[in-house]
Amino acid sequence: MATVVNDDTRAVPPLSRTRSAVATIVHDNGRVTIPGWVTDLETFRRWLDTDHVPEKAKTWFLRGEVWVDMSKEQLFTHLLLQGEFYRVLGNVVKGGKLGWLYPDGLLLTNTAADLSGNPDATFVSEAAIAADRAVEVAGKEAGFVEIVGTPDMVLEVVSDSSVKKDTVILFDAYFAAGIPEYWLVDARGAEVAFTIHVRGDGGYAAVAGEGGWQPSVVFGKWFRLTRGVSARGNPEFTLEVR
Repeated sequence: MATVVNDDTRAVPPLSRTRSAVATIVHDNGRVTIPGWVTDLETFRRWLDTDHVPEKAKTWFLRGEVWVDMSKEQLFTHLLLQGEFYRVLGNVVKGGKLGWLYPDGLLLTNTAADLSGNPDATFVSEAAIAADRAVEVAGKEAGFVEIVGTPDMVLEVVSDSSVKKDTVILFDAYFAAGIPEYWLVDARGAEVAFTIHVRGDGGYAAVAGEGGWQPSVVFGKWFRLTRGVSARGNPEFTLEVR
């Protein structure tokens, strides 16, 4: 048995598909054991369908490697920031009857990109479902539990434990998955960084904006993210749309 202990806020290093032993990851937030038979995308998805995966663990399969992050999320620069995107984009999607905006509980799988995991937000359009670019997968018991294929947009909010995954690995993986827009937000510093990336010939490129506003072809609108301070001195964020 290979044991990886992680008692700080960093993500557990990825585990290669070539391993044959069980890996147990221990953190102050809990424990997760990855069986040795989890060696590829299909066995990873089968493992997620068991009762042995902690509900709060952020677990990904990214191009042959299993990633597990059991770090706590920051209240203001992650959770409430996510919530602002859900609020605004949810209204845009619902008001325009554009499709479905999923929060970070969604399992997204793309076989071409060798990817399976939970984006911070995922938008799937009516057109994507109609064309079978994205397929809703039913669970073992009831309802639908997974999207397989290519959504129209994904969002990631950077945390200390996800820097490499969000800013390097997912750039390549989401591009390989054919996703038209990758939205990336980093509010850990004094200034909030928000960029909409669109597909180019060989990778994603930041859109050209003006005055802090950025266009989204997917939603057909412009967006701007601003940072303020609450009455209690905590950061608060506003996603504007026009």
